[in-house]
Amino acid sequence: MKKLSFLQLLIWSLFLGCSAPKTITAYMIGDSTMANKIAEVYPETGWGQVFQDYFDSGVKVSNHAMNGRSSKSFLAEGRWKVILDSLKRGDFVFIQFGHNDEKMDKPLLYTDPQTTYQQNLKKYVTETRKKGATPILLTPIVRRKFDVAGKLVDTHGKYPEAVRELASRLKVKFIDMQVLTFNLVEPMGDEPSKKIYLWTPPDQKFPEGRKDDTHLSVEGAKAFAGTVAREVSRMKVSLAKHVRN
Repeated sequence: MKKLSFLQLLIWSLFLGCSAPKTITAYMIGDSTMANKIAEVYPETGWGQVFQDYFDSGVKVSNHAMNGRSSKSFLAEGRWKVILDSLKRGDFVFIQFGHNDEKMDKPLLYTDPQTTYQQNLKKYVTETRKKGATPILLTPIVRRKFDVAGKLVDTHGKYPEAVRELASRLKVKFIDMQVLTFNLVEPMGDEPSKKIYLWTPPDQKFPEGRKDDTHLSVEGAKAFAGTVAREVSRMKVSLAKHVRN
């Protein structure tokens, strides 16, 4: 009888272990607009830094985005391999590059939008899928650049379209952040939109202040992260049910 009770207990324990909900890891790879920031540069905040706030406890956001990286240098430095080695079935990878891929004067970063840029993104997508995880491609967020007529000017050239083409061709989950953030920033106008980018008054650390139209404030990071989360909630993926209302 004791042996039977022990066996029943063992089976029940195994059943509970198998039925326990598994945490989904949402990996993030990209550049400084997504990356975590050190306290010394506050209020600069990457939108990936606050992404966890938009999910319940069933999701763990693992933000590997890094300042100054392109789709090329992120691979070359072995940063992707670290993620790939940990990636498991059911996880997600958010992929957003472009800002640094555009830098033709920096050969360690530069990629051509129609060739090497797409090739690198395809590698991330293909290897993610091989692990049974889900890749999500994102176009780069807009820079804050208004013309004299008060219209927001796109600065990314052919890179967003290259992501759109690749997402369509490979049938990848896709979030068009270039369009979504454009539609968020332009209606705000030139002066009001400064509050969501890194415009700060002079202080001891930054005597001349900061007039940064690429990187985000806390408010901007939250607005952009919330935009991504809302798009995820509309997708037919397991991650969608974990988005906080």
